[in-house]
Amino acid sequence: MKQRLEPGERGEVYYEAVSAGWRAVQYYRDNAGRRRKGTGVGKTKDAARRTAKRNIDAAIASDGETFKKGTLLEVAVREWLKTYRTLVADGSRAPTTLDQYERYARVEIYKTIGRTRISDLTTGRVDQFIADLRGRKGFATAKAVRSILNGTCGMLVRRDVLRYNPVRDVARLEQGRRNAPRALSIDEAARFLAMLDGSEFARRRDLPDLMRFLLATGVRIGEALALRWSEIDLDAQVVQIDWTVTRVKGRGLVRSPVKTETSERSLQLPIWCVEILRRRAVGQAPDALVFTDAKGGLRDVGNTGKDLRKARGEEFAWVKSHTARRTVATLLDVQGLSARAIADQLGHARPSMTQDVYMGRKIVGQVTSPLDGLFASTNEEDPTRNADTDGDAA
Repeated sequence: MKQRLEPGERGEVYYEAVSAGWRAVQYYRDNAGRRRKGTGVGKTKDAARRTAKRNIDAAIASDGETFKKGTLLEVAVREWLKTYRTLVADGSRAPTTLDQYERYARVEIYKTIGRTRISDLTTGRVDQFIADLRGRKGFATAKAVRSILNGTCGMLVRRDVLRYNPVRDVARLEQGRRNAPRALSIDEAARFLAMLDGSEFARRRDLPDLMRFLLATGVRIGEALALRWSEIDLDAQVVQIDWTVTRVKGRGLVRSPVKTETSERSLQLPIWCVEILRRRAVGQAPDALVFTDAKGGLRDVGNTGKDLRKARGEEFAWVKSHTARRTVATLLDVQGLSARAIADQLGHARPSMTQDVYMGRKIVGQVTSPLDGLFASTNEEDPTRNADTDGDAA
């Protein structure tokens, strides 16, 4: 009785005489466990066998890497990253995440735990590796590496190479206590914008208008920098957010779709922001960027953050571009908007699974923006100066 082949295994080679010499025939099972037939033709049996082997190797390679008990983890990680790359190509994963994962794999995995055989992987071994990495490199690095290993081992389980995922039960990573995220109060925002208005460096880097736009919308800085004039309806006072700026290895800065459907949103603009945009829109083509670099191209998110840090001064050393999002969320909360409405405004994490499943994300439903009258100009009296706000709220 013939023994059943396991995935990746090959049977005996049989030969058939043909006009060109010999045909070698060998049955094998692919990574999905399907029985397949491989063939190769040559003038001699040995040549036919080598051709059949090359053809089967190519067929298996196109169907994914074959893993054995002695295969090193590094090989499996590389294969998982290959599958992740196809998800990026399909648009379901962000290219920046792939770049980060490839870098972490190269620096932290391949020359360390990557030299471990798949058969020797245990929860204890992975747990110790992650714990040591957490101590040496910090929470963010350990979390990213754990994600890579978890995805890789999950793939090995699905291919019946591992019986269980050893990463699943490693100790939970604790980030530790962090300072509560801080938002600008209305008075602080007015002073901050006045400081930017008075800074030649900030004006040269186009920071005053950019920060006002962030405070008018609560969008992420990458979303603001990806914005084109065709995505703004000044008459309807609406902006459509569908894109963000990312840096892709080998391509540089590109406009990429926002991460999730929940991040795609239409926002009502405050009247004061519309007036700023009308001034900027003069002479601009529909496909031109609203906020550009010195040459009119895409602006780098990281470099823009550096510009802001250089311009913000000692009093506002804690302010980042993301502070504008926290400020908008705080102001909307103070004005009584629901968590649902605030999440829609920010394109943020879901308020709850129930709301996400049973409620749709729509344009913020005000005829005018709830942020009207705020941050319009540092030279005008602030109509909400006496509002009761908590500057430390998130």
